[in-house]
Amino acid sequence: MEIQKLLQDKRYLFWALQFIGWSGWGLSFFLGARFWGETETLYPFYLAFVSGIGMIISLGLRSAYHYMWDMSAPKRLAMVLVSAYAAALIWINCRSFIYPHMFPEKMAEIAAKMAAKGVEQDMGIFTYFEGASSAFWVMLVWSGLYFGIKYYMLLQEEKERGLKTLSMAHQAQLKMLRYQLNPHFLFNTLNAISTLVLDKDTELANSMVTRLSRFLRYSLDNDPMQKVTVAEEIETLKLYLDIEKVRFDERLGLHFEVEDKANKALMPSLLLQPLVENSIKFAIAQAINGGNISVNAKVFGNDLLLAVTDDGPGIDHTRKLEKGSGVGLTNCRERLKELYGDDQSFRLSTTQPHGLTINIRIPLELAQ
Repeated sequence: MEIQKLLQDKRYLFWALQFIGWSGWGLSFFLGARFWGETETLYPFYLAFVSGIGMIISLGLRSAYHYMWDMSAPKRLAMVLVSAYAAALIWINCRSFIYPHMFPEKMAEIAAKMAAKGVEQDMGIFTYFEGASSAFWVMLVWSGLYFGIKYYMLLQEEKERGLKTLSMAHQAQLKMLRYQLNPHFLFNTLNAISTLVLDKDTELANSMVTRLSRFLRYSLDNDPMQKVTVAEEIETLKLYLDIEKVRFDERLGLHFEVEDKANKALMPSLLLQPLVENSIKFAIAQAINGGNISVNAKVFGNDLLLAVTDDGPGIDHTRKLEKGSGVGLTNCRERLKELYGDDQSFRLSTTQPHGLTINIRIPLELAQ
């Protein structure tokens, strides 16, 4: 099992921290005893034993804290103090019972020294409560770490849920933008097919239906969260343009210029289709003699540059018309913003002597 998966396992993490914490307490006491000259052979075993007892008692604290988790903050604080002190008393009593039985000679030596110095018996009670206070602080520190780690993990889970919710909303937004097929395109295509059927040009009508089916199948089946290569995007764009070619025939001139390296670059699927559709709607369909559309793709440094150019009426006319219809340009802007944030650009400019050029810059990602 990988370390990352183990750290995400709450049960494993709890026991790992338990072992590290109580082992650390025992080791610190052992080093302190060595510093003060404690040379008892069994002392490390005593520390390991009482550390294990402390670990077991802390499990009782854990159960108590689970029970009081939904209490108000003042009640919970009072219960923590009471529980920690009760656990400390149990622990110090266990230690007071075990130590004399493991080290009777040591206890006799301590008693002799106390008697020689004339120390009163009451000092034993004082020493006991001093030990209880020390044990209380150990249990209190354990409680503080328990609640601290518990709240931290809850905060991380809440943060993870928030990120997951944001990611789901982000994906839903992208899918919504990607699935917004222009009704204008479907209406015109179906209208053209209807005209061909009425003219009894069944072969061309069947060909147009087949092309429309292939394009729609690609549009709906392709995962909008997955990127495609420029070469794949151009092939899909040609599926769409084959349909439009039936409508406009020689009135629609098409030109593609794609660098070899740009063919392998990744980009959002069906990003260019609404841009070309925009040019057909505002440039080709509006002109008696039709017009030309050019699609370019090239690599410049660490960026992929895409451009769609037409020789229609230009940027002012397009903006004026789009205010009341379509979502093409807005859709593309929103998709790029959702996918790349500020690391992208979408710019409209005038084509000389007339027309519109749409320039897109996105980070370069090459398909493996």
